[in-house]
Amino acid sequence: MVQIEQIFPSLTWRIRHEAMYPDKPFDFVKLPDDFDGIHFGLYADHILTGVVSLFPKNDVYQFRKLAILPHAQKQGYGAKLIEYLLDFCKIQKATRLWCNARVNAKEFYHKFGFIATQDTFLKDGYDFVIMEIILNKEEPTSSEGI
Repeated sequence: MVQIEQIFPSLTWRIRHEAMYPDKPFDFVKLPDDFDGIHFGLYADHILTGVVSLFPKNDVYQFRKLAILPHAQKQGYGAKLIEYLLDFCKIQKATRLWCNARVNAKEFYHKFGFIATQDTFLKDGYDFVIMEIILNKEEPTSSEGI
């Protein structure tokens, strides 16, 4: 059984640490703006197994620190969190969702419609690319046939 719900920021830290930066100090995974974000936890059989953090700025949302515990990776949990984020952002009327994706995860995000931009950078020993998806596009109105 899988359930996703909003969680308190500090609940994300252990998962981030174990999944993303296990060889760094624990405080390394804490973001300065964590308490300004919206955080989601994926519970597999009632155990917190994955997290993602969302940071809105007007109608543009950035997600950060998508992390699944190592023993639970490759089971579709990351995909469930991305699908949840996409639905959440559409409900919130976001126009764009973006992330700093590790280059080796580019194909994962591409499956959901994210497009790689030309913006790339190196941070903490990893290559990143900014990826984005356009949401809630306004449908053009036509006066033809009236």
